[in-house]
Amino acid sequence: MLLFILIHWLLAALGFAITSWILDGMEVSGGFWGYLWVSAIFGIVSAIIGTILRLLTLPLILLTLGLFSFVINAILLAITDWLTDNLTIDDFFWTTIWAAIILAIVTVVLEFVVARLVGRGGAAPAT
Repeated sequence: MLLFILIHWLLAALGFAITSWILDGMEVSGGFWGYLWVSAIFGIVSAIIGTILRLLTLPLILLTLGLFSFVINAILLAITDWLTDNLTIDDFFWTTIWAAIILAIVTVVLEFVVARLVGRGGAAPAT
């Protein structure tokens, strides 16, 4: 279980690194430890505040077929930006929305790739 959490934490840090590399208005300072710190803060903010926001906006999320989740993630990124000096986002609306979209896509792709690699790294396939 701990290994699972650590892998997802590292993937989130890598997601922040790729997102800040792609998006000009978002910057993470502090190198490797800065990415780990920002991903940890974002994870805590998402677990606590994000859960409350998702419950309160559940009808709107359902009405927009889940697209409002990007707005919630943008709000969570803005809160993370406010809490730590390692994350800098230039403009709240567009940069944060794009950062939420790119971060979601990058994280899903990374988790898919790692799941495929771990799935293949196990026992030999049955014949």
